[in-house]
Amino acid sequence: MDSVLVVDDDVELCALVKEYLEPEEFQVEAVHSGNQGLERALAGGYAIVVLDIMLPAMNGLDVLRKLRSQSSIPVLLLTARSQDVDRIVGLELGADDYLPKPFNPRELVARIHAVLRRSKAALAEPKELPAVIKVGQVELNTGTRAVRRAGKAVELTAVEFNLLEILLREAGHVVSREQLAKAALGRLFSPFDRSIDMHISKLRKKLGESRNGGEQIKTIRGIGYIYSLPAKGR
Repeated sequence: MDSVLVVDDDVELCALVKEYLEPEEFQVEAVHSGNQGLERALAGGYAIVVLDIMLPAMNGLDVLRKLRSQSSIPVLLLTARSQDVDRIVGLELGADDYLPKPFNPRELVARIHAVLRRSKAALAEPKELPAVIKVGQVELNTGTRAVRRAGKAVELTAVEFNLLEILLREAGHVVSREQLAKAALGRLFSPFDRSIDMHISKLRKKLGESRNGGEQIKTIRGIGYIYSLPAKGR
């Protein structure tokens, strides 16, 4: 049975989350401050942390920042619906997904399942000879989950790595947001969900510009993204 740590100062919300998660065979523990949440998360034993950004004493982003310096445990952020900046910063700090408040508890359950599927799949990857995908200056190793650009290591989150792998395998071809959401996030795409765009934006910054100065990942309006093939001779 997977254990879930919920960090939120809304006691009634924590009780509601527990009510929905326990029938799904999750063991749920709730704490109500950032300091408690960080302490319990670092103590280990949890499959995932559901972390609210607006917390007393230590806010959720500070908790996430300190947690990521010591742990790779999956984190799902709860954010205010209007705070795009918080969601972007949370993803940049290493959150695996986010859910705006107020939310449908069933969607929370679905997103937790999706994050855990991705996490467990990464741990259970078969021990095969590493497959290296190289496009231009970018090289991705699926065996070690390492990425290098022009010989220098690029640090990516699990979601960013999954997105880049898909785009590199399909380099020169358009990949729809629906395909990316299903393969990288483990869920169906919603036109109101901007998480794919946020992850791609962060990925672009980490990869930098191509040799000719343009973006390596281009947006195809209304459809998705394409990883540009290098010009011949480059």
